[in-house]
Amino acid sequence: MNDSVLTTRGQVSVPASLRRAMGMRPGQSLHWEQVSAHEIRVSLPTAKPPGPLAMLGHARRLRDTPPRRTADWMRELREGE
Repeated sequence: MNDSVLTTRGQVSVPASLRRAMGMRPGQSLHWEQVSAHEIRVSLPTAKPPGPLAMLGHARRLRDTPPRRTADWMRELREGE
């Protein structure tokens, strides 16, 4: 059994053994849910799926050539006209 003490500011520390066992890290969110008049459930929220902008800039790491300026791209496109 792990116990914590509620501070005057309403803060609670999660015991180190639980943080390690659950892989918790600083800044991580916790979900609090009142189950009954004398019981609270604390859980780790599941990760949200990445949004459409998650891949922004990712292709740059996969590129094997140096980045090109917009003017260079436009010149190449116009040569095909």
